[in-house]
Amino acid sequence: MKAWRVHENGEPRAAMRLDEVPDPQPGPGELLLKVRAANVNFPDALLCRGHYQVRPPLPFTPGVEFCGEVVAVGEGVTGHAAGDRVVTPAALPGGAFAELAVVPAAGVLPAPPALDDAEAAALHIGYQTGWFGLHRRAGLSEGETLLVHAAAGGVGSAAVQLGKAAGATVIGVVGGPDKAKTARELGADVVVDRTCEDFVAVVKEATGGRGADVVYDPVGGDAYTRSTKCIAFEGRILVVGFTSGTIPSPGLNHALVKNYSVVGLHWGLYNTHDPAAVRRCHDELTRLAAEGAIRPLVSERVPLEGAADAVQRVADGTTTGRLVVVPG
Repeated sequence: MKAWRVHENGEPRAAMRLDEVPDPQPGPGELLLKVRAANVNFPDALLCRGHYQVRPPLPFTPGVEFCGEVVAVGEGVTGHAAGDRVVTPAALPGGAFAELAVVPAAGVLPAPPALDDAEAAALHIGYQTGWFGLHRRAGLSEGETLLVHAAAGGVGSAAVQLGKAAGATVIGVVGGPDKAKTARELGADVVVDRTCEDFVAVVKEATGGRGADVVYDPVGGDAYTRSTKCIAFEGRILVVGFTSGTIPSPGLNHALVKNYSVVGLHWGLYNTHDPAAVRRCHDELTRLAAEGAIRPLVSERVPLEGAADAVQRVADGTTTGRLVVVPG
């Protein structure tokens, strides 16, 4: 089969190489899946660079989530059959940017019928992260104000839709007029173009000086620092990632004086510590998709040969919504 592999760490466009490799075979408790669509995530770039919290042995295939079709079932696996359409995290070092992939059956979930392959591939990690972040970690309530950074990006777009589905007023921060248009189409009530507007001032004006109850921050750096200037009393800043490349150092004295919380989210830990909650969340996301309340914004479907370029563009921050690799 064809599979993209990283033999030496570096920038995705240079580090990823399309190789011919033997077809993988499922072991006990595993499934062999045909990759129908693989979503591109920022962690894929971090994996290529060797900067992610998980460092698979070289060479490895990046691609951390996908929609697939069951081809073969390993020993001891029940509840799955050939032909099933599913979504799942990938099992590194055998990631999703390939024609076939083997994954543990325990993490495989049915693909939502309301979504096509590319949309289903983009649902899992981004929307699970948004749902656990907003509901389990930040306790977002109906009527509250949610500030979403990178609101037109993959993770941010999911948070916008989930915030609206929860009954929150959503303020989205983006970089540029095209991304502002996308954020509005996603349902953001107020959109701030950070290239020409001050989101702190806009948040204060939109909330009558109260500030945002929840801040969803996958960016870090200055986005985090300035968010502390417009966080509400008993507000929650949700730390999701650092796409800016800068990890902020919170002033805990400031959190004390203004009475707000800084909350971290590592969604992958729920697969280990509370897998039943992941399934419950998936059922809720499937329901919301069926009702039309959420739908991953797939801005581009690219062939397998374009995977390295797609990962690079996501890493460079030049994309909106989701880029999805469709092997064909």
